[in-house]
Amino acid sequence: MTISRIIKRSCFYFFKKAIVFVSYFNHRIYMKLYIPLLKQQGMKITGTPRYIGYHVKFDNFNQIQLGDRVVISDECFFLTHDYSYTTALIAINEKPKSDIEIVRGIIIGNNVFVGKRSIIMPNTKIGNNVIVGAGSVVRGVIPNDSVVIGNPATVVANIKDQASKWKKLAKISNIRQD
Repeated sequence: MTISRIIKRSCFYFFKKAIVFVSYFNHRIYMKLYIPLLKQQGMKITGTPRYIGYHVKFDNFNQIQLGDRVVISDECFFLTHDYSYTTALIAINEKPKSDIEIVRGIIIGNNVFVGKRSIIMPNTKIGNNVIVGAGSVVRGVIPNDSVVIGNPATVVANIKDQASKWKKLAKISNIRQD
């Protein structure tokens, strides 16, 4: 890690800590402060995310792109690096001189909800109108209009069909609008 990256990361975490208290009272104001901070670090944001949890970890801002109306619940991890290649090479007796990192980006489409404690792996592309269930491990291409859950995350429903089911349930359940 270079000195400039260390300084940049340190400033990011300092300012992030400075705005955390706002998130407890008004998440919309928190997001107005947080989005420019993410962009300043190099994240590509094409729209306005609805919410990104305070405890979300992004390992390489420059390799992540977020679409419009994205919700990322707390304690999610966005991993753009993979050091397992080094381990595989050693297993076939081809030990490299140093660890080898493979870096691949992550693209999140528009109107995506990522549930708490999900892990988004390198080289993942999540389409538009997608729900990622809590605790899912997502990799590869997730098609538009999907509901995915599990480890590894698999498509379990079409979001439009799911919305119809939830609309019926909402008529008999307590719902809160934010």
